[in-house]
Amino acid sequence: MSLSSLSFDLASLQAAYREGTATAREVIAEALRRSVADTHHAYIHVLSEAEVEPYRARLDGVDPASLPLYGVPFAIKDNIDLAHVPTTAACPEFAYTPQDSAFVVRQLIAAGAVPVGKTNLDQFATGLNGTRSPYGACQNPHHPAFISGGSSSGSGVAVAKGHVTFALGTDTAGSGRVPASFNGLIGLKPTLGLLSAWGVLPACRSVETPSILALTAGDAQAVLGVAAAFDEADAYSRPAQPLGVDFSAGPFRFGVPRHEDLDFFGNEAAAALFADAVKRLESLGGTAVTIDLTPFLAVAKLLYEGPWVAERYVAIQGFIDAQPEAVFPPVRSIIEGGRGKTAAEAFAGAYKLKALRRVCDRVWNEVDCLLTPTAGTVYRIAEMQADPIRLNANLGRYTNFVNLLDQCAVAVPAGVLASGDAKGLPWGVTLGAPAHKDLALLRLADRFHRALGGSLGATGTDVSATPACVGLPGGEVGAAGSGTVRVAVCGAHLSGLPLNHQLTSRGARLVDSPVSAPEYRFYALAGGPVQRPGMVRVAEGGAAIAMEVWEVPAALFGSFVAGIPAPLGIGKVKLADGSEVPGFICEGQGIQGATDITAFGGWRAWLAAGAPR
Repeated sequence: MSLSSLSFDLASLQAAYREGTATAREVIAEALRRSVADTHHAYIHVLSEAEVEPYRARLDGVDPASLPLYGVPFAIKDNIDLAHVPTTAACPEFAYTPQDSAFVVRQLIAAGAVPVGKTNLDQFATGLNGTRSPYGACQNPHHPAFISGGSSSGSGVAVAKGHVTFALGTDTAGSGRVPASFNGLIGLKPTLGLLSAWGVLPACRSVETPSILALTAGDAQAVLGVAAAFDEADAYSRPAQPLGVDFSAGPFRFGVPRHEDLDFFGNEAAAALFADAVKRLESLGGTAVTIDLTPFLAVAKLLYEGPWVAERYVAIQGFIDAQPEAVFPPVRSIIEGGRGKTAAEAFAGAYKLKALRRVCDRVWNEVDCLLTPTAGTVYRIAEMQADPIRLNANLGRYTNFVNLLDQCAVAVPAGVLASGDAKGLPWGVTLGAPAHKDLALLRLADRFHRALGGSLGATGTDVSATPACVGLPGGEVGAAGSGTVRVAVCGAHLSGLPLNHQLTSRGARLVDSPVSAPEYRFYALAGGPVQRPGMVRVAEGGAAIAMEVWEVPAALFGSFVAGIPAPLGIGKVKLADGSEVPGFICEGQGIQGATDITAFGGWRAWLAAGAPR
């Protein structure tokens, strides 16, 4: 195998290590070679041989199978600390050299990953375009005249060009998602607090997180599984919570903004790709639900027009007060705008956000996730530099509200622009959901990505050549587990029947419609305000009974069970495939006076035959 042609997606690297066709030293040398050869201004600093050697040496003699990220090259946005390498935040005058790496970087290195460079960014992570850096405007790897997206611009380019397997960015207003859209990547904006921000120079500390840019959703999930850990030293860190109902395999409901809420800023090709994205999600088992995006857009305005801009000023207050001329003019105007914000404005903004969030959160009663453009359009570098504030604001239309509303989000490729000035460039959409739904979004994004097809980033590797995104070994992020219980129902709790609301009101989701093992007698029980069946397991003379399996949030399962009247209860029901799940069973004495309806094979069939409901 030629190392120069080796794809750096995680599956390809792991296969090369497993088969002995490449060593970690060879792979890291190749990653350094690719990074040094970059011509798109992706890097501020590529590690020297001497700087990378300690990380390489840790892997000598280690079994590749023993570390989840063994020998995986990665890049780090240069507002995140790497020990003994300057952190500049794209401002040379601000640079400092940390003695320790950021918590999230240490997690990755401990898992076998090897840092190869610090990447370029919009200065002080203020911007969504990648042009606001003295180290050069990051060029789109698909066409150098266009922006790469920011502020995690270099991280996006490094991954898209195949220099590294993944890169760390940060995300306050979309900085980890917009570069993903313009580079043809997966961009994960995790639930706030899942990834520690210790050792990260903040832009807006209270609503910011490290982010992950990767070639595939599976790679992003693997990185998240390693990097997500509670950090006592970070006051904003929080443990992972149960995922809850996993809607990723379908069926699911997804929110789509009203036509009047969508703005593609004249980019008709982007509008066409968004319409295609809606159809693609529908083909994956989704039902589109039109939602009013107005309150979300009102939240988005608070990030730069409200008091939260003061956090950007607080982050570098001493420096910008002493050396304002060292800060790029568009960045300086934004950050200095926070200097005059008052405590009264901060409280007023917090009250407004609280009220808007109450309105926005109602959408989760109707949908499992949101689908929006990541950015409505893409601009040339020259256009962005000529009109930096207005065009940057356009890029944030669909991203600025996510962190303020404590949502997680995954940017995913949606195709290539077919016409217009940016013809041939990748363009993406974003899936968003409430906090701690990260894995469901990643798995749905993976299905979406594979249905689309095409190359990973600007590499020649096709997404179909990589494995699908599945559950993490041993459980979920942070070992929080799914937080759900599956329950088999056979009567009035079936979809559309009188007691089904007891499941749906608890956020339960239908996951399967199997039949039981042929070991049950089925009865219509006597009495009760609602006609109910009873299943009794027998040694002989049983039959298979039609059922539904629902996934119920574990926190609400107890209240569901408590409402079940005798002689029914929850026990183990054996399904036709031999598996057992909790489900409705009936006490033996409950069938006194009942009608044996086993021959109908299920409750719906019996009802269809004319039985009273």
